[in-house]
Amino acid sequence: MTSDPLTSPYRGRLLIGGAWVDADDGGTLERWSPAHDKLVAVYAQAGVADAQRAIAAAREAFDRGPWPHMKGADRARVLRQVADAILARKSELALMESLENGKPLAQSAAEIEAAADLWQYAATLARNLHGDSYNTLGENTLGVVLREPIGVVSIITPWNFPFLIVSQKLPFALAAGCTTVVKPAEVTSGTTVMLGEILVQAGMPAGAVNILVGRGSVVGEVLVGHPDVDMLSFTGSTAVGKQAVATSARTLKKVSMELGGKNPQIIFPDCDWEAALDATVFGIYFNAGQCCNSGSRVLVHESIAERFVAHVVERSKQVQVGDPLQPGVQVGAITTDKQLDTILSHIEAARAAGATIALGGSRMARTGMFVEPTVVTGVTPDMAIAKEEVFGPVLSVLTFKTLDEAIALANGTLYGLSAAVWSRDFSTCLAAARRIKAGTVWLNTFLEGHAELPFGGFRESGIGRELGRFATEDYTETKTVHMHLGERTEWWLPR
Repeated sequence: MTSDPLTSPYRGRLLIGGAWVDADDGGTLERWSPAHDKLVAVYAQAGVADAQRAIAAAREAFDRGPWPHMKGADRARVLRQVADAILARKSELALMESLENGKPLAQSAAEIEAAADLWQYAATLARNLHGDSYNTLGENTLGVVLREPIGVVSIITPWNFPFLIVSQKLPFALAAGCTTVVKPAEVTSGTTVMLGEILVQAGMPAGAVNILVGRGSVVGEVLVGHPDVDMLSFTGSTAVGKQAVATSARTLKKVSMELGGKNPQIIFPDCDWEAALDATVFGIYFNAGQCCNSGSRVLVHESIAERFVAHVVERSKQVQVGDPLQPGVQVGAITTDKQLDTILSHIEAARAAGATIALGGSRMARTGMFVEPTVVTGVTPDMAIAKEEVFGPVLSVLTFKTLDEAIALANGTLYGLSAAVWSRDFSTCLAAARRIKAGTVWLNTFLEGHAELPFGGFRESGIGRELGRFATEDYTETKTVHMHLGERTEWWLPR
């Protein structure tokens, strides 16, 4: 990045087979800042030929390169070097993220730090990945179960947390010994391209990581369906995820899917009032609500609903929206014009269905794509805004009378990514947590994450889990080695 990124755009190329190259057809792609409406990056734009070359490079690196055969300790050393280099370039990476995504700079910096921690954690797993053995099969038999890297992995990441999400996938695939082709979202490619620079400098063998900037409808189609790709790891919308699974099924490749969510925070009358209020506001406006884990539904017990919602509205008015590069800003720009239109259309549909826009509901009149913090009340379970993912700073409020009703509301969508329960009675919290169909349930907190804890969803929120001590195993195949000792003991034909 230059000292004046709003006047000197970043220039990015494709990483294929260890070399930085232009697109085969010479195509380029521009990225304009959603907050400033200025050009911030120009990239080589990959096409089908580039995607095929990248897959071939990854295949060659896996079949004949050193990475899959290195000691776990040696792979771990490279991953740790990457983590250190990420922290050394934190300011540069955070600035790129804020310019392309629109999120506040402080939040981008925190994301870079969290990503570096994931690379450090993956390094520990590189040394601890192992199989199993069985010495209980009889005196003439020994069984060994090996874990081997699955092969070439296509990694497709979204625009809302571009650096964090690639770091939830790539280091774990590398720790297992896989080689990869990475395609970031075309609107937020900068930090992933910079990560490629870091990987090359850290000594990553040529072809082990290939990075393509390009459109999903072109490059993504190749990465999802190519027969030389052994696994697909995808994060994005449920609709696109379904299409990717259908395409990948033609070659029966393994898939890992982290998709959408419509996540409830359940507020009981005996909650820690101040904490629950703060978590409700944070849960919906963090990253402008462009978060699969966003607390986009708040389910409030009817005895406190009116007062609780009034306080949420007042606190929402205090949220600072504006230029993501300015100190103190908490909510930045909406990342794409398409997403801006989607958010506004959801708000209008809720209004037409009879809900009340208690706060906000409009695009802000200023340069860039900003939406007012919005609170929608009078929402009923049958309304689209109660069931569909808005992916913006729009909170839907529903009420309940009993624990059973709260659970029914919480489970009343096709999603099952996360949820939160707020009550001082831990029996209530645990009873709810055991009945909510979601991959993560927070009790008296929200949106906390740790590398050690698995992440993923139930139902249409995805397939598989990321993070946690088994994360590298997802990128492996198991192989049974059945050994017979001594002379043959059972004869099929008479001797």
